Amino acid sequence: MAKAPRKPKLAVWKFASCDGCQLSLLDCEDELLAVAGAVEIAYFPEATRGVLKGPYDISLVEGSVTTQHDAERLGEVRRQSRRLITIGACATAAGIQGLRNFKDVREFTSVVYAHPEFIETLETSTPIGSHVEVDYELRGCPIDKHQLLEVLTAFLNGRRPNIPAHSVCVECKARGTVCVLVRGAAACLGPVTHAGCGAICPAYNRGCYGCFGPKETPNAVSLAPRLADAGMDKPALGRVYRTFNPVADAFRKESERHGA
Repeated sequence: MAKAPRKPKLAVWKFASCDGCQLSLLDCEDELLAVAGAVEIAYFPEATRGVLKGPYDISLVEGSVTTQHDAERLGEVRRQSRRLITIGACATAAGIQGLRNFKDVREFTSVVYAHPEFIETLETSTPIGSHVEVDYELRGCPIDKHQLLEVLTAFLNGRRPNIPAHSVCVECKARGTVCVLVRGAAACLGPVTHAGCGAICPAYNRGCYGCFGPKETPNAVSLAPRLADAGMDKPALGRVYRTFNPVADAFRKESERHGA
């Protein structure tokens, strides 16, 4: 009797993060059964204590690099992974912890910890792509579970993921949401933000906060006057880009342009 074909090995790794993007995979519920049937879950501490040795066909990596130990561990993950996919704002753009990059991290540790001399940390929080080669980046804080399923399916079948590159504004149009920026209801980063969330915030009369990071070729400079008309002063314009994706190039440059 012929042997059944070997299932691809899937590993899920955590670095500095809140675990929210890993939980998005577990939130797939019924779809997770199909994923589990298509792959062999070799390493996923959030879901199982079972561990299989590499190499791994696909590694999903959540979180940013904030310690030298993690930088070294990431190198080993890359060496053991045929395909490495970063998931979420922390892994793709340093995440909220990337705010430390604009301040003195030693000041933070002196305030938070009783004995900061025992804390070993890097001066900055950096995305995974700053350290190793990444095969694909999936945006979001957290990621969208349907997009994650699409990426996994694409890589398992040897095709390019069908993830939209347009802005949140297109999603607003698709769901029939009247633009909150045009009608003066709220300042909104939708025109420069990558789609993927389903435009949830504008649907509830709130402006987009940029959770999915900058879209392809964002024109953040041109958006600034409209945000100012919506009530943002210069300090607010600097801060609005320093939330979930603070070191994403387009957002970082625009925050610095306004003196943040």
